[in-house]
Amino acid sequence: MAGNSNLNNSARNKQDEFYTQLSLIESELKHYKGHFKGKVVLCNCDDPYESNFFKYFAINFNSLGLKKLIATCYVGSPIANTQLSLFDHETPENKTTRTPHKIEISEVDDYTGDGRVGLADVEYLLRNRKNALTRLKGDGDFRSAECIELLKQADIVVTNPPFSLFREYIAQLVEYGKGFLIIGNLNAVKYKEILPLFMTDNVWLGNNSGHYWFAVPDTYEEKTTDFKIDENGQKWRRMGNICWFTNLDFEKRHEDMTLFREYSPDVYPTYDNYDAIEVTHTANIPCDYYGVIGVPITFMTRHNPGQFSIEGVLDSGTGNEYDYAKAVVNGKQLYARILIRRKQGAAQ
Repeated sequence: MAGNSNLNNSARNKQDEFYTQLSLIESELKHYKGHFKGKVVLCNCDDPYESNFFKYFAINFNSLGLKKLIATCYVGSPIANTQLSLFDHETPENKTTRTPHKIEISEVDDYTGDGRVGLADVEYLLRNRKNALTRLKGDGDFRSAECIELLKQADIVVTNPPFSLFREYIAQLVEYGKGFLIIGNLNAVKYKEILPLFMTDNVWLGNNSGHYWFAVPDTYEEKTTDFKIDENGQKWRRMGNICWFTNLDFEKRHEDMTLFREYSPDVYPTYDNYDAIEVTHTANIPCDYYGVIGVPITFMTRHNPGQFSIEGVLDSGTGNEYDYAKAVVNGKQLYARILIRRKQGAAQ
């Protein structure tokens, strides 16, 4: 799909600046509100000039019951957003050359006296509490020693990390034992560094997935599809198979899929080179089959660990130790398949 092409091009060219809409963040975060009370949240790929992640947590600081919010950014972003102007003597021209910085917030009050907490209150706090906004010594890379020390302070990390560094990013979160909710592409499930985490139920997909629009810098080339420029001149690209990767539990992931198809060898062929049956659509998983089943990767958006176990993958293309063969039926090679097995006693 064209949306997937945008993602693949981004990975090859390391065009990693895709800014998430607030509506997408709000739609997902509402399922995890109970996880945040008394916690330190880190947004470590999030320049508060542009980041709606920072905006969401700053505005909802009190309602979520946060202990602290930390945000860090790389060297200046090409997008010049005017929602927040945090440094003295800042101009639109020098925003692109500003140095990396961090923001640490431990309280957000109604400083403007308008009866609510909003961005104006956050801006007032940052301008008048000099210890809240400080410049970083390094470049703001999440892998730097300086940023790792901030990571150690955090309980939960929420952000849209660089697509080209997704493997490294999630590996770091697992290494330091952090809770997380991050945006990625569904195909990352197949990666050799990530699939075992799904197999052991240490990582799963969040509530929402699909094709979504992201704001991009003006320097990004225009596309004939999945691209638009809004009335303010802002460029947008639509990315395909976007989902949330998390280790924060939520109710929906424990809901069983209703299975009503009955197994028949005439309907469900086996692979030419692997002992498993092919199920072309997740909705067609048979209710009475307990052997290994190959399903499209989109199955992962509906996976319930109480109903199915994940056994491996066919043709991940990533050198995965759980990649057993190509997905071939009657001589025809198919797209990659996730291998699953129905658990005995699981609901239909």
